[in-house]
Amino acid sequence: MIENLPPCPKCSCEYTYEMNALVVCPECGHEWVPAEAAAEAAGERVVKDAVGNVLQDGDSVVVVKALKVKGSPSGIKAGTKVRNIRLVDGVDGHDIDCKVDGFGAMQLKSGVVKKA
Repeated sequence: MIENLPPCPKCSCEYTYEMNALVVCPECGHEWVPAEAAAEAAGERVVKDAVGNVLQDGDSVVVVKALKVKGSPSGIKAGTKVRNIRLVDGVDGHDIDCKVDGFGAMQLKSGVVKKA
């Protein structure tokens, strides 16, 4: 058993335990990945896709649902692959900057893509 588990970031309970890749707090039920908690504490922003995978600059993603595009008669179809994304502090939740084939440069929300 590992003795050096971090305390809970929510309630500061010191009786945390490991469950697979997660650390769990028995008092408040909070679950977290220690590496992500360290990145958030250091001020880094963690962006996750629709299924919970952590995204980074340069990743390739797949659009998981059809998206409407203003000024275009057809939208972006589900299953469209987007390469070389860039994470940004966008407006209104749009935190991915990318180029989509047939549409050009645009911003997407991380909740509508999944890591390829």
